[in-house]
Amino acid sequence: MADAPGPDPSPPAQGERPSADGLSDAQRSLRAQMLATEHWSLLASRSTTQSEVLTRIAIFLTLVSAGLVTLGVLGNVTRFQGWFGVAALGVLLLLVLLGFITQKRVLNASLDDLVCVIAMNRLRGAYLDLDPGLAPYLISSANDDEAGAHRTYYPFSARPGQIFASSGMVMTVVEAAVLGLFVGGVVVGVDGPTWLAVALGAIAAVANVVVWAVVGFRGYVAVFRLHAPLRTTEPDD
Repeated sequence: MADAPGPDPSPPAQGERPSADGLSDAQRSLRAQMLATEHWSLLASRSTTQSEVLTRIAIFLTLVSAGLVTLGVLGNVTRFQGWFGVAALGVLLLLVLLGFITQKRVLNASLDDLVCVIAMNRLRGAYLDLDPGLAPYLISSANDDEAGAHRTYYPFSARPGQIFASSGMVMTVVEAAVLGLFVGGVVVGVDGPTWLAVALGAIAAVANVVVWAVVGFRGYVAVFRLHAPLRTTEPDD
């Protein structure tokens, strides 16, 4: 006797949700275990990345503090004359470069975190395909579109000030301040007037914040432009 036909083994097209219809209880159980394994893998990757980024930020802030203390000690020794200017610019340049590297890592980690949230939303959607009765117990979204990601980040209400209170913003402001000090120090080093040093330093600091904001926003937009969601959020969700 021929075996009964099972579900279509052909993979679904991109952006098309695979169906759980026709699966036996054993197949559903196996699929749930595999989804849970992937879910825990994403949670571990997200936790590891966040821990590493916070450590990188802490190291950078420690180096900035140590660098400024070093400049203070050198200033007392040299009475802010002679080779102090060269040493100060060298220390500030090093901090600017380290800040750029750290800021780039923070941006990449933020985008990676967004991708992990989207992936976990998609897995919740797969759980609901297996058992729609789970829906009332999920606070985070099961939709892997942009609105679903927002729902997972802000389950109950939007928090517009979240970005300004983030670790990335702290990193951006500190890096901007160090860059402003370096630019101002260069102007003073070439015998420029103090007002010009302050003005160019402030412009460099503000420009740094704006540039990183634009780069971060473009990265955010690119993630959703390249992603084809399986579940989309309804207007009343």
